[in-house]
Amino acid sequence: MVAKPGPLESEMPKAELEALELAASLERRYGHLEAEAIIEVAVERFREAGGIATVSSFGADSAALLHMVARLDSSLPVLFLDTGQHFGETLDYRDQLADDLGLTNLRIVHPRREALAMRDPDGVLHKSDTDLCCEIRKVEPMARAVEPYAAWFTGRKRYQSDTRTGMPVFEAVGPRIRINPLARWTTADQAAYMRTHDLRQNPLVAFGYLSIGCFPCTEPVKPGEDERSGRWAGTAKTECGIHLPGLESITSAA
Repeated sequence: MVAKPGPLESEMPKAELEALELAASLERRYGHLEAEAIIEVAVERFREAGGIATVSSFGADSAALLHMVARLDSSLPVLFLDTGQHFGETLDYRDQLADDLGLTNLRIVHPRREALAMRDPDGVLHKSDTDLCCEIRKVEPMARAVEPYAAWFTGRKRYQSDTRTGMPVFEAVGPRIRINPLARWTTADQAAYMRTHDLRQNPLVAFGYLSIGCFPCTEPVKPGEDERSGRWAGTAKTECGIHLPGLESITSAA
């Protein structure tokens, strides 16, 4: 017997409901596979069916996912959000790692100039409203970046924070599919992969930056704290928003 959709699902646009069903199906069939196999399955499934890309911050642990993607298809689009407030080390690392891996389709997305001019002309909005700053510099640009694709990869892992503990490998975001091939990885898995493949590391990691975002809102991680504790330290904020449900409404309206 086929289960009837719940009241909330019955009100969803058809494309979003289909994405939910597809994500659940893919999770059942492939969510248990190793990361490389998940990437291969997803690229085969979406390359000709709407397109697929990978999102990367070129942060503390970005190299592993990018290495896997490059080995399968170095021309796959790699989307990078240049917020205008990155560490210089991150921008240098982006270019160096892309060259190391032979990535040929790096696509850099920027915040809208008019939004910055209106809401953050002096570049200090983060001091008074971190959520709005992230909305302008990250969430809206990300929605534009993924809008052309049916699916995209992220490097998120369940152990990274409480908000990611139950994260599936395949999840629906509006009418699109977000794929987290490394969801089950541990810090040991990450370290082992980096060593095995001799991958370049973001130089900020050596200074205690274990999760790297914009420089005004990122600090080194204190001993004993989780790796994302250096992001928006001293506040209740734990996510910029690009991985939260808010992106769904923006992509649906794009």
